[in-house]
Amino acid sequence: MADAKVIPFDDDRSRPGGPRGARRRSAAGPARGGPAAPVSALPGADRPDAGDAPEPPAGPPAVAGDWERRIAGGLSFLRRRLTGEYEVDEFGYDEELTDQVLMSLLRPLYEKYFRVEVKGIENIPDQGGALVVANHSGTLPLDGLMLQVAVHDNHPAGRHLRLLAADLVFVLPVVNELARKAGHTLACAEDAERLLERGEVVGVMPEGFKGIGKPFGERYKLQRFGRGGFVSTALRAGVPIVPCSIVGAEEIYPMVGNARTLARLLGFPYFPLTPTFPWLGPLGLLPLPTKWTIQFGEPIPTDGYTPEAAEDPMLMFNLTDQVREQIQHSLYKLLVQRRSVFF
Repeated sequence: MADAKVIPFDDDRSRPGGPRGARRRSAAGPARGGPAAPVSALPGADRPDAGDAPEPPAGPPAVAGDWERRIAGGLSFLRRRLTGEYEVDEFGYDEELTDQVLMSLLRPLYEKYFRVEVKGIENIPDQGGALVVANHSGTLPLDGLMLQVAVHDNHPAGRHLRLLAADLVFVLPVVNELARKAGHTLACAEDAERLLERGEVVGVMPEGFKGIGKPFGERYKLQRFGRGGFVSTALRAGVPIVPCSIVGAEEIYPMVGNARTLARLLGFPYFPLTPTFPWLGPLGLLPLPTKWTIQFGEPIPTDGYTPEAAEDPMLMFNLTDQVREQIQHSLYKLLVQRRSVFF
């Protein structure tokens, strides 16, 4: 890839005519043939009922001009992609492509299909690093993508979420390249710590495949959070941990069975059987249009601990359990509040 530099995207108004019939000579003017007297308007002659035509209201921007700007911006974007005049970071993140293409593709699913409602977005700091820890569910990891759109479109400081993904994501063709471009990176402590020290908002779902691959009967019951590696990373970087609860993703693909033999043959952690997949073929991959809620909880500060605290196993266990319990409590609370799975 060529060295690149981001180049940002980026009337005559009708004047009211002079008053008609509103000017007349002063009654005290000079005699006929003398010099002309100064002309002045009568009181009230500037009102429409005195003969002036009202100034037309300002209209909306011209539609043609708006389309011209969009076309020019699109052509400029294509030129930069073809000539390599754009930047990616050391992890492969392409901010311009993410903002203008990937988010635009995900936004209809986010706004119209799942109708995601976001709460507590202000709990993510406006600047500096933060670790967002969320539950994971849904058979396919659509919840991570919707979480990314939620932060991108709703945070007042316009922050971006950098997700930590499993190694399976980076061995799949096409998916690997798109994940890198969208800012995702391997779920390892080294990459997470580097991102946090750079002041990025990092997202992690500690349940992993245990979360998205659990049966429908165990929906909204959090699985193990591992050994607390995410807490250790947050402590080393001194960034707050923001618990996040996602309701609605559990029902998009109700997993009623798992073809384990087929999963082993394909190299997958599980092979889901749902009421529609694989029985309806490709049509069975269409998720159910559930109503989602994403809630960001109160941040848990870590800057009060020393870096050596990351080596304390009891502290790791206590903080991990605190984050897990806060997410689980918020899930139950949101479930009680929602009226329906679909509305």
